[in-house]
Amino acid sequence: MRMSIVAAVLCLGMSSTAAPPFGLIINEDNSHFFGSRNASEMTVEGLNAFVDQYAWTKVTHLFLCPNCMRASYASDACDRIWDVGDQIVPADQLVANAWVNNARILHEKGLDPYTIWIARCREKGISPWLSMRMNDLHEVDNLKSYIVNTFWLAHPEYWRVPGSTTGGWTDRAFDFGIPEVREYHMKIVRELLERYDPDGLELDWMRFGWHFKPGHEADGAVLLTQFMRDVRTLANDWSKKRGHPILIGARVPFSPEAAVGLGMDGITWAKEGLIDLLVPTPFWATADFDIPVERWREQLGDADSKVTVAPGTEVLLRGSPGGKQVLNDIASLYGWTASAWQRGGEAIYLFNYMDPAPILGGVPAYRQILERGLERDTVSAGPGRFVATYHDTVPSGMSNGEQLPAKLADSPSFRIYAPSLEKGAKPIIVVGWAEGEAPELAAASVNGKPAARVNLPLDFDTMGDTKSASCFECAEGAIQPGCNAIQLTTTNRVAKETAVWIELRLEHAK
Repeated sequence: MRMSIVAAVLCLGMSSTAAPPFGLIINEDNSHFFGSRNASEMTVEGLNAFVDQYAWTKVTHLFLCPNCMRASYASDACDRIWDVGDQIVPADQLVANAWVNNARILHEKGLDPYTIWIARCREKGISPWLSMRMNDLHEVDNLKSYIVNTFWLAHPEYWRVPGSTTGGWTDRAFDFGIPEVREYHMKIVRELLERYDPDGLELDWMRFGWHFKPGHEADGAVLLTQFMRDVRTLANDWSKKRGHPILIGARVPFSPEAAVGLGMDGITWAKEGLIDLLVPTPFWATADFDIPVERWREQLGDADSKVTVAPGTEVLLRGSPGGKQVLNDIASLYGWTASAWQRGGEAIYLFNYMDPAPILGGVPAYRQILERGLERDTVSAGPGRFVATYHDTVPSGMSNGEQLPAKLADSPSFRIYAPSLEKGAKPIIVVGWAEGEAPELAAASVNGKPAARVNLPLDFDTMGDTKSASCFECAEGAIQPGCNAIQLTTTNRVAKETAVWIELRLEHAK
């Protein structure tokens, strides 16, 4: 148990037995349950069954998201998803219609899903949290969409780029530099704390990660820190009323520098005691295999003992911003998690890992994650894939770390982070090529040590735009814990091949 929880318990004179320590955290989004179930399941039994799938598994915390631009509960602070009004739910969007209709059915029956889920989680030994999306931008390019809310529609002057008609969707995010925008969102925070009794409230600043007019992020960081102070004050007040600590969490960009550069100063929030949980994470486009957890913990200083750092990951994989998206599989999730533990992660946070089958391998793979968990020993003993990806949310002027695509003729080098290797693990570099035929004269070295070409059965569906591949077994001792330098070379001076994927795979002895 983190010192911040203990301190809160002692200060408030409350029982410390309610919530388990952070371990495996799963985020349930605002629409998934409603859009993936039949109307007949909109009952107490159906709501309980959703939580029960996580009972007696390795899941310690279930983060329940009640909102996007609209609420999936009977909110008085923002639009309800079923009060469509003049907005449009396309008839051919079956999931959207199910979401709207099923949320309405529950409301008409007098069933609040979040109240029921919170209670059921506690019955099953799972810690229930609410996760509030701070600036959701789904479908903001369509002013008639059923998802967008009337406050946002009525105030285009409150957008990051006021009244934008030609820019990207990030231009249409709420500008938290405007007092009315901050107060609107604070009303939702107040409502959630008054209406519900969670163990914690997460402010999801990564849905979506742009909150200020371009160039105003530095001033914005000061404003968001004050916003977080106000949230902490509210949570402390409600902790006393509820008789147990209500913790505060925040999802922020991958690194301290990227976070503060976008106005989300997670380090200051932690040092001021404003948060108990910090989740450095990508936005959505790809799992990020290079989250510098160690840098977060170093910069936290004395606050490190008071905040749990739980790196977060996504279900998607991309080798480059323009690359084809694929789903993670067990091996890539194990690899990502092993690196997260190695770099100082204290819990694991899964976003978009919702039932029944969010990753390659389907239901059996998902149940394996839930039932075996992602603890250090589990992931280090299993198959591992460590993929070269990129950072999908960075401030202007900061590199996103993309390494692909890369021309073989340029003798490209790559960085891949790896944890300590288990005895008997065989590390292999896999390179995916854009062309249908792998170059015969390609060679590879790892940390300056030549790697031997080998054959390995591969599934290109797990490797983005790969049309052919080359595999190289690393020399003994070549892979070191931490960042590893991989270089491709060729004796063919006119080589035309382009690498579009690169990863380190660990093959374990059977």
